[in-house]
Amino acid sequence: MKPAVLIGEPWALAPAYPRDLREEIARHVRLHPVEITAGSWKDHREALAQAELVLSSWGMLSLDAEVLAAMPRLEAVFHAAGTIKSFASPEAQERGIVFSSAAEANAIPVAEFALGVILLSLKGFWAHERAMRAGHPPAHEIAVPGIYGSTIGLVSLGAIGRRVAKLLAAHDVKLLLHDPHVTPAAAAEFGAETATLREVFERSDVVSLHTPWLPETEKMIGLELVRLMKRGATLINTARGALIDEPGLCEVLSERPDLTAVLDVTRPEPPAPDSPLRALPNVVLTPHIAGSMGSEIARMGRWMVEEMERFVAGQPLLHRVNLAALGRMA
Repeated sequence: MKPAVLIGEPWALAPAYPRDLREEIARHVRLHPVEITAGSWKDHREALAQAELVLSSWGMLSLDAEVLAAMPRLEAVFHAAGTIKSFASPEAQERGIVFSSAAEANAIPVAEFALGVILLSLKGFWAHERAMRAGHPPAHEIAVPGIYGSTIGLVSLGAIGRRVAKLLAAHDVKLLLHDPHVTPAAAAEFGAETATLREVFERSDVVSLHTPWLPETEKMIGLELVRLMKRGATLINTARGALIDEPGLCEVLSERPDLTAVLDVTRPEPPAPDSPLRALPNVVLTPHIAGSMGSEIARMGRWMVEEMERFVAGQPLLHRVNLAALGRMA
């Protein structure tokens, strides 16, 4: 049986690999009984020296040259979380280590969260909630797009964007898509029409961001685009805070109380205590909760244990990360 170790933060490993799942793991590999963290790995050099497989989650140890030297037999990492960018070093890639990620599993709750926020936004939920809290009755002047026939703009059609598009297929809405890597024919398979970023902001009742944070996407959503939004429109960000020019966003939102921004991510996270995002009534802030939480974390662990079982059995992997495309991923 191949030796394996668990690496990550204890608060993440516990729900990702609960007791029953660890018992299943032990039927396929020889699992080191102690969890290893980024701060304790030097205390477990003997286990790491033997380890051929890693089951990880948030807090995975960066596989730099020193760590790789301590893990000469490492073959594969199965990551029960999203991106592997923080630890899949060039040295690890050069060594041919296999990486599998539960990013697709983590995309499920993000898409579900986005769908819920989109539907609430189309009902004018945020403006009505603000009015009721201020003691004002619902007003006819509050812009309510409604769900039927409204236009949803999706920015990027990655793993999450695709799931959002599929979930929206059950509703009578129109989809606009901006993604330079997606052809009109491919977009049509998801019921979407391709558009420029400007057209997405001009025509959509709700714009939902699903773009990875790359040098070319940083602050791609600025003052000019937000000013184009329709009356009563909503901007949703469940991707990365760095996509938005936050000072520009705040300037427009202060001028346009009819608009709403629902931000699950910001830069920095959380926003600074004196950030205008905290003071603007038409900003809804949540603390990066769209991704897996509670029982949803166990799904990621289950996917990675099943992936590990395929690896041990010599079967094709379903969730192997394409390292050549890692630079374009979230």
